[in-house]
Amino acid sequence: MQQQPSMNQGQNMPHPPPVITTKDHLYINDMLAWNLLAMKKAHAFSQQCSDQEVSQALDQAGRMHQEHYQTLLTHLQTQGQSGSQTLQ
Repeated sequence: MQQQPSMNQGQNMPHPPPVITTKDHLYINDMLAWNLLAMKKAHAFSQQCSDQEVSQALDQAGRMHQEHYQTLLTHLQTQGQSGSQTLQ
């Protein structure tokens, strides 16, 4: 039985390659959509809630999802400006 040589046998990559695959891109788009939807739902439910404590918890959850959305968006924008590639 013949073994195929491995390119990085026993070596770890210090940083991931500066490439976003199609699968990565689709997953990131899903994450953006999930966070946007969660943010909108938390805000809507917080407006309908009569209990102040629950309303504040929903607002806090909405802000958390907004921060995650913004973090992803900022990361994508900085990656786009640095010239990373997208594989098809």
